[in-house]
Amino acid sequence: MSILIIVLCIALLILLISQFKINAFLSFLIVSILAGLLLGLDVEAITASVQHGIGDMLGSLVVIIVAGAMLGKLVAESGAAQQISSSLMKLSGQKYIQWALMITGFIIGIPLFYNVGFVLVVPLIFSVAYQYKIPALYVGLPMMASLSVTHGFLPPHPAPTALVKLFAADMGQTLYYGMLIAIPTVIIAGPLFSQTLKKINPPFPAAFQAAAVPADKLPGLANSILTSMTPVLLLAITSIALPYISDTSRLIIRTRHIPVWISLKKLVMFLNDPVIVMLVSLMLATYTIGVRLNIPLKKIMDFFGDAVKDIAMILLIMSGAGALKQIMIDSGASTEIARSLASLNIHPLVLGWAIAGVIRLCVGSATVAGLTAAGIILPLMNQLHVDPNLMVLSIGAGSLMFSHVNDSGFWMFKEYFNLTLPETIRSWSLMETIISFAGLIGVMIIETLK
Repeated sequence: MSILIIVLCIALLILLISQFKINAFLSFLIVSILAGLLLGLDVEAITASVQHGIGDMLGSLVVIIVAGAMLGKLVAESGAAQQISSSLMKLSGQKYIQWALMITGFIIGIPLFYNVGFVLVVPLIFSVAYQYKIPALYVGLPMMASLSVTHGFLPPHPAPTALVKLFAADMGQTLYYGMLIAIPTVIIAGPLFSQTLKKINPPFPAAFQAAAVPADKLPGLANSILTSMTPVLLLAITSIALPYISDTSRLIIRTRHIPVWISLKKLVMFLNDPVIVMLVSLMLATYTIGVRLNIPLKKIMDFFGDAVKDIAMILLIMSGAGALKQIMIDSGASTEIARSLASLNIHPLVLGWAIAGVIRLCVGSATVAGLTAAGIILPLMNQLHVDPNLMVLSIGAGSLMFSHVNDSGFWMFKEYFNLTLPETIRSWSLMETIISFAGLIGVMIIETLK
């Protein structure tokens, strides 16, 4: 009976979001409370579960996601993203322009949230298309694929970061696996797939002009790349170093009077914590592409304030998903679902991918799809031997399945590139589907080789 109730509640959640256009956070709260009542929880227990779920979901994620948003905003506003893209374009020339844009999208897509990245790179795409007389869709799709893959697969983006927390995965290991899968996925869904789209060449929207930072005000290329990649580099270096550092290793810090000994392993573990990674990266960026470039500190703080506004609703949606997850756990429904799913002859990684894909098709939001699927699949993690890092990536790949008319990204892509509805499905929707399947294949290959 619990399974039927949860299925009906998720169907209601999908209906509220997709058909009645109810705010996703409010939809999660309504469905969470209704699910608690139908599953027999006391009224006091329902409110306690909702509050616990919201707090548990956001507790360790707010710093990571907010700091990530602030870093991305500063990368964009300082001109670091512009420097990366223009420099790569000069290096590549027309012959390899798609690959240059793909690499640009991947680098700036790591710190930038998807919508911010999309708006940032579109003027660049049209500038290149106009300069080289190339169809904008053909030259721009690889960059869009990069942004989509980083959004769905890699921390510190909201869904992957939240899934790492839910499944108690390792941020560094997830990022490592995510990179291994993301690179071939972007190549397949970007430069290779775009070869089939050369004939789609809608009228060029001349209105798009990049709001460029003057060349003499741009940060250097090395500075721009290293600052943008600091979270990835710091996580990678500390994750690789940890197994090789003994518990007895010490680091001496000499003061004026007495030396201070610090455990090297504990220091590296401290620097490997995702919260510390993002804070260190943000502080470094504040200097390297902010204060050092004579951007007033007050203006940098204004950028950070704007970044928080941009992701406030994402945080609320995540908290709502946490409330529904906690209701399912406290009512015992998760355990019952786990027993039923465990009896299916489907690999749990494929199951997580499929559940996320179905919800994505119904709701449109990759974040909602990933978090809702995680709440359903979470109980299986205690019964089956599944690598939680791969489950994060499997659900992330499923959450990118076939984007269509109920997804805001679909309409952004359609309108910016001046496409018809069939052309958008032929390009954008199919690209997202390729990313989803390629991601699953990559996950299963790693699972097989482990």
